[in-house]
Order: sequence, then structure tokens, then C-alpha cells
Amino acid sequence: MSPTRRDLLRTLAVGTTAVVAGCLSNGSPAGSPTNSPTDTPTDDLPTDGTDTDDSGSTRPTGTGGPGVSIVGTDEAPSLPIRPDVAVVTEAATEETPPQLRVTVTNEADETLNIGEGRDVVFAYVEDDDGMLILLPAGEEYPAEPGCWRLSEGIAVTEEYRTIELDPGESTSQLLDLYALPGEDACLPVGNFRFTATYSVARGPDRIATEGESAEWGFSITLE
Repeated sequence: MSPTRRDLLRTLAVGTTAVVAGCLSNGSPAGSPTNSPTDTPTDDLPTDGTDTDDSGSTRPTGTGGPGVSIVGTDEAPSLPIRPDVAVVTEAATEETPPQLRVTVTNEADETLNIGEGRDVVFAYVEDDDGMLILLPAGEEYPAEPGCWRLSEGIAVTEEYRTIELDPGESTSQLLDLYALPGEDACLPVGNFRFTATYSVARGPDRIATEGESAEWGFSITLE
């Protein structure tokens, strides 16, 4: 299945540039003191490949920074589609930021034309407070590994794309979670909400903007 496009092209340059300051490759603030040796016997340390933080919780070795959890999703919109979101990679590592996957399924008994094609899978969608952004995985973005705060904005073409789904068919997108350029170091902690508008037209020859529309969203926490 290939997305179709409408020729409404404008270039939206989200051009703010900020310097990622105070971040080391492991996501720790610059100037943080290093841990000094202790008298704790090494026999008491975890030996199962996990690291223990100050609160006593553990993460797999090589992960760090806040972990992402989905804490709420809206009810399905009053449209013949079913959106869903799931955590794929809970905690940031040196190789990848936290990751989510958004899936949209056609629950009608006919072909649907759905738009906007990127918004409905939350690609390039910012949270409601403008602190985080979800970007398609597998691409290179201007951010320090392990920190995952963008050092500059991402330019996005403002074209209206649509997705055509047959009955029972789904489309999904793997998404990397980044912090937007700003003064804070690396990924912020707290609760964040993402929303998108879904436009749906029934039939292969109709355009999504000529159909019904509704919003759907979800909330995450980083801690």
C-alpha cells in the first residue's frame, strides 16, 4: 500500500536552533561529580545485567535517562478507524531514544481514504506543550546520542498526504521521541499529551478532507 499525495505544497521551516548544553554522552549534566569508590562489597551489587538507580529500581545495562510509559489513551474516535499506540523501547540508550509505535486500522467494510497521512500516525507531531516531538525512526536527526534533545528544528513540507486502507487493513509507524530545542538538558521528565486530527472519507475515489473528522490522542509520562 502506497500513500497518495495532494499537491498542496508549502515549506514549513521550523527553524529554531538551540545549543544542547550540559549533556554528556551518557545523558548526565556537565560538571556532575563522578561516583567515588565505596566500601560496599561487590558481592552485593547486581550481577544480572541491570543497573540500580538511587530509588532502587533497575534498568537493563546500557540504558539511561527517563523511561516512557503510556498513561492514557482517548476513546476510539467516532469514525470507522481504530488508532492505537504502544511502547517499543521504554528507556533511552546511546543508540536510540525511547520509541513508540502508532497503528491505525480500517474497521469499515469498505476502502477508506485517511488524512493527513503523517499526522494520523503521529509523525512530526509535537506534544500539546511544545516540549517533545515524535519523529519517524530510522532517520538521522541533529541530536547528541544519549541525550536526544534536538539542537535545531526539523523542516517539514506542508503537503497534505493521504493513506488508503482496505477493510481490515492497518498502517503503522515506528516513532523516536525527542526533546525540542530549548534550554533544558536532554529529555524532560513529566506528563505529556499528543493529539492528532483524523479525516476519513469512504470509498477509493474520495479525498479524506471531504469526509468526517475527529481528534484522537494519548498521554505519556517520562520518569
